[in-house]
Amino acid sequence: MMTNEQGLYALFQNMPRPKYPFPDLISPFAQEMREIYYNWIDTDYIFHSEKARETHKKHVLTDIAARGLPFLKTLDELFPVASLAANGAMLDDYFDHCTHDEMYAIRGRCTALLNGQDRKEPTDHGIFRQFYLLRQYAIKCAMPQGLYDKFIASIDNMLLGFQDEKRYMSTNTIPPLPVYLILREDSSGGLPFCKYVAMQRDFRRLPDTVLEHPHILRLHTLASLLIGMHNDIISLPKELNRKGDVINIVKVMHNENKVSWEEAYMMAMEFHGKLLDEFTVL
Repeated sequence: MMTNEQGLYALFQNMPRPKYPFPDLISPFAQEMREIYYNWIDTDYIFHSEKARETHKKHVLTDIAARGLPFLKTLDELFPVASLAANGAMLDDYFDHCTHDEMYAIRGRCTALLNGQDRKEPTDHGIFRQFYLLRQYAIKCAMPQGLYDKFIASIDNMLLGFQDEKRYMSTNTIPPLPVYLILREDSSGGLPFCKYVAMQRDFRRLPDTVLEHPHILRLHTLASLLIGMHNDIISLPKELNRKGDVINIVKVMHNENKVSWEEAYMMAMEFHGKLLDEFTVL
């Protein structure tokens, strides 16, 4: 295993990166959402140091939603999915080293806040308060109940992915490819975005015969895997040296095929490319 992160970046900097044939769009509410996000960090994430909060602001995680869903008509419509983008990433990082059982309890509390079983605004931890606010804004922007149910079910799946990853992370065990694909589809966080797409352009009015069609659901799976694999490939130099960072397509390819890191990287790129081709056809 390599030990110098700069050396790892040098090794992979000339390797090909994932590319996509999609337009580069962004919501007209992106800057307003950023300002709200900066305020979240200084109010709900005070468990971090000031230096850590300033670093987090530079990530501008709400832009994930602003770029992924550029056609939402109002700031209120952008809020739930932007909150999820920022808060979900924070939750994943903050609870990175918790156990499977601890993540099970965290998931249960988050789900109760999302589905309204717990209607009291949390005061103990900003991460949980953001899940409470997500529900309030979904109600405020009149998100159809059926669509909201699909959205929070997909968030629960994401948290389930975080939870089940812990079994492999805690033992520093790289999962086999079929297990990786199940975990990464959920833990990438892509599924909630796929469900929320229907909030754009009045797609929310489409019946479940369309929204739950096998063709559409396969697109959701492919998008989620592409998002996860893209993150794996880009973050590989950091993750190669970190114990427990085993949910990575390059590490899976390296472990299963007993090849060099460069070869594993190219095998991961090829696998990603085949999924992108399928997505483009569908």
